[in-house]
Amino acid sequence: MLPHLDAAHNLARWLTGSAQDAEDVVQDACLRALTFFDGFRGEDGRAWLLAITRNTCYDWLRNHRRHAELLGPLGEVDLAVYGAPDPEATQLRNADRRMVQQSLEQLPAEYREVLVLRELEGMSYKQIARVTDAPIGTVMSRLARARKRLEIALIAAAGKEK
Repeated sequence: MLPHLDAAHNLARWLTGSAQDAEDVVQDACLRALTFFDGFRGEDGRAWLLAITRNTCYDWLRNHRRHAELLGPLGEVDLAVYGAPDPEATQLRNADRRMVQQSLEQLPAEYREVLVLRELEGMSYKQIARVTDAPIGTVMSRLARARKRLEIALIAAAGKEK
């Protein structure tokens, strides 16, 4: 499990919207994984742990946010920074990061999770299908729809900034 804790935390952070909540969820997910380790068949430990993390996130959200919108706006989430050549470039990059983050936040949960698993975690369609317990065709169509919705949201956000 240790090599996959960062991926589990990343997924939980995007689904819960909070780094602190994600830590709680990942801790619960690890306890569940250890409890049900007998059910692990040795195929893909990463997908197995992320599936447990995903299910734990949804359980946590149902129990802790009964009156809040499920998977609402996320808190500040760190995206990869590729270096800071000068202050102006840094400012533009930060604005782009915020725009991408806000656009991702607007996506429905099923689209957000497949995008995070594919684009941020680099998982294959087969692995995502295991994590989300959905057929590969569903994963592919969700990814296509998620990418299209993200593109539309980014274009709209870029139009507002001008």
